[in-house]
Formats: sequence, C-alpha cells, structure tokens
Amino acid sequence: MAFITANWNPLGEAFYRKIELYEMGWSLRDGLKECLVAAAPYGGPIALLRQPQRPSSSARPQLEIYSSSGVNMASFPWKSGPVRQLGWTVCDDLLCIQEDGTVLIYDLFGAFKRHFSMGNEVVQNQVLEAKVFHSPYGTGVAIVTGASRFTLATNIDDLKLRRLPEVPGLQGAPSCWAVLTQDRQTKVLLANGADLYILDNTSCTPVTPPGLSPQACSIVNMAVSFSYKYLALFTDSGHLWMGSANFKDKLSEVDTKVRTPPKQMVWCRRPKSQQPSVVIMWDRLLLVAGECTDTIQYTLDEESVCVAELDGVRIVGGSRHELLQEVPSACQDIFKIASMAPGALLLEAHKEYEKSSQKADEYLREIKEQSVLGEAVRQCVEAAGYEHEPETQKTLLRAASFGKCFLSNYPPEPFVSMCRDLKVLNSVRDYTVGIPLTHTQYKQMTVQVLIDRLVYRKLYPLAIEICRYLKTPEYQGVSRVLKHWACCKVQQKEEPDESIAHAVSVKLGEAAGISYSEIAARAYECGRTELAIKLLEFEPRSGEQVPLLLKMKRSQLALSKAIESGDTDLVYTVVTYLKNEMNRGDFFMTLRNQPVALSLYRQFCKHQEQDTLKDLFNQDDDHQELGNFYVKASYKEKKLEARLSLLQSAVDEYNKARNEFAAKATEEEMKLLRFQRRLDEEKGEALLGLSLQETLHALLTSNFHKQAEQLYRDFRVPDKSDLEGAAEAAIERRSEGEISTVLSRCSPTTDRALLERLNRARSTAAKK
Repeated sequence: MAFITANWNPLGEAFYRKIELYEMGWSLRDGLKECLVAAAPYGGPIALLRQPQRPSSSARPQLEIYSSSGVNMASFPWKSGPVRQLGWTVCDDLLCIQEDGTVLIYDLFGAFKRHFSMGNEVVQNQVLEAKVFHSPYGTGVAIVTGASRFTLATNIDDLKLRRLPEVPGLQGAPSCWAVLTQDRQTKVLLANGADLYILDNTSCTPVTPPGLSPQACSIVNMAVSFSYKYLALFTDSGHLWMGSANFKDKLSEVDTKVRTPPKQMVWCRRPKSQQPSVVIMWDRLLLVAGECTDTIQYTLDEESVCVAELDGVRIVGGSRHELLQEVPSACQDIFKIASMAPGALLLEAHKEYEKSSQKADEYLREIKEQSVLGEAVRQCVEAAGYEHEPETQKTLLRAASFGKCFLSNYPPEPFVSMCRDLKVLNSVRDYTVGIPLTHTQYKQMTVQVLIDRLVYRKLYPLAIEICRYLKTPEYQGVSRVLKHWACCKVQQKEEPDESIAHAVSVKLGEAAGISYSEIAARAYECGRTELAIKLLEFEPRSGEQVPLLLKMKRSQLALSKAIESGDTDLVYTVVTYLKNEMNRGDFFMTLRNQPVALSLYRQFCKHQEQDTLKDLFNQDDDHQELGNFYVKASYKEKKLEARLSLLQSAVDEYNKARNEFAAKATEEEMKLLRFQRRLDEEKGEALLGLSLQETLHALLTSNFHKQAEQLYRDFRVPDKSDLEGAAEAAIERRSEGEISTVLSRCSPTTDRALLERLNRARSTAAKK
C-alpha cells in the first residue's frame, strides 16, 4: 500500500496530503482570473461573478453557480450594481454585497429571494470591503465603508445593524481585518499598520499578540480558524504568528521567507489535532506552516481559491478541485512505512490471507499476543472513514471484518455504522451530485442537514433512497422529502392543474405526516388557486382545509367543509369570518342555505346577540320563533309598560303563526299583569310577576277574599288535565316559548312532576 503515502508530506510530527476530489466540469477559458469567487463550506456550491472578456458599455458581468464538481446549476447576467463580495449562508443561499450596501439574496438556482440594506450611512460612503461569516446566531455580514467605519449584522434573518466605534488613526480600509466570535459576542479584529484593535459594540480596544516578531512593521493578513478559537497573523517581514484568538497564548511563529503579502490565508486543523497549521496562498505558491520551522510548499499552475473546512482546506482551481488536510492518526498508524501498529498488522494479515499465505496466521498471532486485536479492528474501521477512494475503504473494512471473526465480544455497531456512513458519503461525492463531504464533516453536519441540502438541490430520488437506506423515521425522512417535492411540483406553471394534482396524489399516497394543506398553500402563493383547491380535496383534516379556503376567499366551500367535519368550533370560525366579510343580507342568505350553520349561529345569538337573533327570525318570516323571542324578552323587562308591549308583539306573531294556544295564553298573561298592577296600586300588595296560582294563594293568605273571587271569575284556573294537554302540545312542537308559557301556569306545590318534565323539555329545546 506504499502508493497511498506517495502524496504525504511531513510537517513536524504530522503528515499532510492533497487529495484530488474532482476534475472540474466547467469550461472557463481564463480559469478563475477576473472572477469574484465564493465557495460554501461542507462541500457546498461555488459562485463566480465573471467580468466580460471584452469590456464595453453593453457587456454585463455573468453570475454563475456550480456544484463542487463544476456542474452548472444557474447562470444569468448581473444587472444590478457593482458587487464587492459574494458569500453563502448556512442554508446555501447566495449573498451578493453591492458597493452601495445593498445585499441581494438568491437561491441555489439563481432565483431572487429578497434584499436588505446595511444602512443609509453605507449608501453615502460606499462599501470598501465586506465579509460574510457564520456564527452560532446564523449568517452574518460585516462591512467597512469609505468613512473607515464598520457596520455589522450578526444574523441576516433577524436583521439588527450595529455600527461599531471609530478606530483612531484609521483612514480608508485597514491593512487587514477579520470577524471573531468570542464570549457570545461578534467582534471585529483589524490591523492598522503594526497596531491591532478589537471592535465590539461599545469600544475600540488595542491588543498585542504575545511574542510577535519585533521585525514586523505591519500586519498584512490574518486568518481565524473554523472554530474561531485560533488566530494567524502574517507580517510584512514574512513571519507567520499563530496563537489563540483571545491573545492569551502563542502557539508558534514561522519565518516563511516570503515577504509578499499573500492572496489568501486559511487555517488547516483537524478538530482533535494538537498541531496548528495554516495554509498561505500566493499567485503560484501554496505553503503550509505549522509549529516547526519547516514548511510544505506546493506549486500552483493555475489561479486558485482556498476554502476553509472543519478538517482541512479545499483548493478550487480552473481545472481541478483538491482537498488539503492533515493525515488522520488512524491512517498514519496503518499506512506509514514500517508501521507496527495493530491496524497495520491486521491489514497485512488480511492481505496474506487473501493470498492463502500462512503469514496471515503469524501476523494474527502477533496481534493476539499483544492483546490488541480489538484496537486493530477499531483502527481499520476509523481509517476507512477518512479515505476517499472506495477501493481503499473496502480494503480496510474487509481487514476489520476479518479481524472481527477472531473476537467473541466485539460490538458490531461501529463497523455497521461506518459501512452505512461510507455508502451515503460515496453517493453524495459522486460527480453528478458534487458534495465532497469528509466523514468528519458528515458527522458534524448530521444526516438531517444532508437530506435538507439534497432536497434544496432538488435531488429528491437520492434523498429518498438515503432515508430508506438509513431507515429514517418516515415523518423525518421520506415524507419530508416528498412534501418538498410536491411544493416544488406545484410551481411548474407549464403543467395543467389536473396533471399536477394527480401526480402529487399518486406520489404521496398515504405517506405519513404529510399535510396537503401546506402544499396547497404553496400553490396558492404561486397564483394557482384552482390547483390549491384540488389539492385540498386530498387533505383529510378539515381543520387544515378551512383556514386556507378562507384565505383564498372560498368562504362557501369553507363553510361546507366545516359542516362536513362535524366540528362546531370550526363552523363557528367560518360563520364569524363570513359575518365580518359579508353585508348583513348576504350573510343571512348564506346561512339559510346551510341549516346546520344557521342552527349553530342561532344558538350563539341566543346567548350573545339577541338583536341579531330577532333579525334572523324576521329574515325567515318565522313568526312562531319571533313570538317566543318577544315572550322571553318580556321577562327581562322591569317596566310593566315595556313588558306589556313585548307581550302584545308576541300575541301578534303567534296569531300570524296560527298558534291560538300561545296567543290566548299570552293575552291572559297580559291580563294578569294588569290585574296585579291594579291590586298593587289599590292594596299595596306586591303581586306583579307572580303566576296565576301564586297570585290566588297570596290573595287568600292576605284575606283579600273579594279580590280572590274576582280573580277566579275573570281567569279560568286550569285544572291538571288542561295543563298536561298544553304541556304535551308544547313539548311535541319543541317550542321553548310555549313551554315557558305553560310553566308560568303551573304551581310549584301541586304540579311538581309536570314542572320537572317541562324544565327538561325546555333545556332540550334550548340546545337545538
């Protein structure tokens, strides 16, 4: 396996290797010359703003978006203002920062999403330099203006602009600057000649790097590590200082022997590595510097760009895409020449086994004697994850599988998990996909984020296959991907509504956790209302259908769906919406066509809007219910004249309804009220509002026998059979007003059973 170490270069106690990821698929005549380039981390896309080859008044720059393998994803002429900087958000949206401070945001396929401004002061003074950075809060933008002032936005999704304090003595742009995230705060570190300052919200603080070479007259470049923990400074004397970003510790200082200011400088450090290293790039030279005085130098034969990664540096050129990284310790132990590490011995044992050589037994015996067979298997499994070539991965995994055969208690999970991870990684590293993730990046990113990225690139089949292969819960995996596919499908304006609705229903079927209402909402946002209605037919939950139908102004359909659901709260929601949106006449006419909704609204009006209830009865010419309404309203009146007026209205309505019993009973009620008033005026007896039996009893108790006889002559006191007959008729008609009238004729002492029956009937009638 000596060829594996052919591209290894030693630096101190570590080795570094440069792996070719892709031969780029793009066709750039002059490579990356005259291009503004931005590449997203974690194997993300690459954006190029190419200047026209023959500048003229009509020529425009071309904005192009590619995958990491150079496959074109979008291309369009740039028609806005001059661009100072390109950058990518954590969600793979492209930021274009113009010199007037406007930031335009495009998606992965070049579709414009939105824009925002970095403030009025920036518009006046123009942007000299800008940087896009990622922090725990999201994606941020920092700029320095022509007035030498810094403006910062920590999170573009929750835009809050911060204008940082003035830097003493600074004129124009600083010699170099970077964004730091420390103590949950975002700060700017800048160099003005040999002076270093940290800008936060309130102050400008000078800082001094410990142990910086006294030969330095100016700091010309700086780089912050991927984790924001470490800082590198390059001076005009060619010295590279490396230390902690809080300036408490110095890691090393290296004389690069090159005094020319570098084009780019990025950190190259594995998460658990003890060796700090920085990659410095000039026009034709790439240099790796670490703790020792030695350096690694690579010659560049084309214009290139360095992209900082979690565990290395990607180098993007006009013809190829490479990864420069420190060789992981597991790979060093196995592949280093003359290595006697357990993993190296197990690999040799497996090679000899495949040759049917007895040396395999000798290697295995040596590993077993040292009791390190488990460690050997672990090393082979770990090293397989760090290798990019599938054949090398297979060789290491076969060796690990071979070693596991001689272990009785080795857990299978690490081996199985690595096999799964590599299958996923190899599929997304494919040239057609173009996401060259390392295993370390994949674990940091998580499967869910990878699926999101595939979905964002519209690679739905691959995303579904990965979800199924990893057995991701359906609502987190396949269903989520299908929902995104459907939301994208409804935006295809060239297809008819019927075709799209059918395709979505067939594809989604009974997939768990998918809300058709969300897909319909996306269709409505795209101006396809009829398609949205067709999609809502597949939504089983009325509670999801109705709000969107109301939003689409399809109130009649929303009311029908709400009634079909049997959910009274949902019906009330629609009725309330209709009441606010329609004029009174149209509203009542709509309810007349929906008896269930009308009944529920009447029930609501009985408790909340009595006047509206009266209007409803008038609209329907429902004289019986109007009579009942006036009778019940009379009970709430304290003034006798008003009560009598309401009862007279009730009599008129009962007569129109041809309900002679109710009309007669109401007239007698009015007659009784007048009799009670007269007695009150003549004798001072408070009888007003009592029933006939109660009035008679009160008169006899007070020795008003003459008046009692008159009451008996003028009013026929109903016997039990009369009351029961009236009660039967009222209960049969379920008329609350008639039941109340009969109740007023009953005595609490003699008609207790009938009273209970009538009260139950009235409660039932009130609920209808």
